Amino acid sequence: MNQEMMEALQALAVERGISVDALFGALADALEHAYKRLPNAYEYAWVTINPETMEFQVFAQELDEDGEPIGEEFEVTPDDFGRIAAQTARQVMTQRIREAERELKYEEYAGREGDIVTGMIQQTDARYTLLDLGRVEALLPQAEQVPFERPDGTTRIKAYIVEVRKTAKGPQIVVSRTHPGLVKRLFELEVPEIADGVVEIKACAREAGHRTKIAVWSNDKNVDPVGACVGARGARVRQVVNELRGEKIDIVPFHDDLQEFVTRALSPAKVTEVRPDEMTGDCDVIVPDHQLSLAIGKEGQNARLASRLTGWGINIKSESDFAAEQEFGPVEWADGEWIRDPETGQNMWQPADGSDPISEADYYAQAEAEAAAETAGAAAGQGAADADRTDDDAEDAADDVVGASDEEE
Repeated sequence: MNQEMMEALQALAVERGISVDALFGALADALEHAYKRLPNAYEYAWVTINPETMEFQVFAQELDEDGEPIGEEFEVTPDDFGRIAAQTARQVMTQRIREAERELKYEEYAGREGDIVTGMIQQTDARYTLLDLGRVEALLPQAEQVPFERPDGTTRIKAYIVEVRKTAKGPQIVVSRTHPGLVKRLFELEVPEIADGVVEIKACAREAGHRTKIAVWSNDKNVDPVGACVGARGARVRQVVNELRGEKIDIVPFHDDLQEFVTRALSPAKVTEVRPDEMTGDCDVIVPDHQLSLAIGKEGQNARLASRLTGWGINIKSESDFAAEQEFGPVEWADGEWIRDPETGQNMWQPADGSDPISEADYYAQAEAEAAAETAGAAAGQGAADADRTDDDAEDAADDVVGASDEEE
């Protein structure tokens, strides 16, 4: 019987992936719980199990007035304890085994934040998607899913571990398909140079489902970082794009010089000049007129990703706009703010000097009047200048006539 029990524990340990020592501990706890449910059981008691003979004994000690154990320990094993404890210990041992399994699963994934896992879609609804990772399930929230990406239930996908939580029902693994770290991990799987540390991904900016920009750097001057990531005929980057369901990936070489890095980050657009401002953390980027839309990108996507990649704010200007700004100077805007009238709901202009707000129509009428006055003033000044030049020309002509008469005499 004892040999059969030992073999049963060993088989259970292999099946559940739990050590035999953990099962012995669970069995001892279950037997202790069963003993304390017996009438006249000692309050302070414990169970010991001989792993060789599978014999168990119950020992106890007396307690003093403060609840502390005193005196010698003594054996209190009931004569028919095995038969009595069998049914009672079953439920407790089952619970202990479940707790041991949960702890083992948690320890397997604890500290793996930032790793990549592969799972099969098990269940999908409006809130989250469950991924079957084998022994555990991973939670893919709606916020971490790529928009419009709806793979079927038989598809195996890769996801990035964001967080591992310890709950009463076992470990809860939260994964993401939108995290930029997913792109880095996928390139590590496909590019041996990145896994070996020869090539590094210095920065990554991503708009999940649309486009990603990564900046790569090589620690070996003989290794081209961009070529290593692209692979022969684009084989390596194609594997990453396929896993991301066709998301476009721009690979640019990293550079320590900010101006050069910003220029590369805005590729494929051509950049004429980069003017950084250390005080504001922004930089003005001047591009040819025909490259303006390419530099900005669809709905500003290229400029946004380049800004995230470099960590600097990017203001893109065409060469003609920049030349006009340099010629006429920056535009001066009136000080104040737009507010909404609570009674009428109309927009009102509130001057910064604290004067009464004016309506939107009056504001634009006043602005047009000021612009017309400036134009009239400029025209009047130009007319006066032209008149002065005409008088000067007339005087010069008269002097020429007088001079010619003097020469004839």
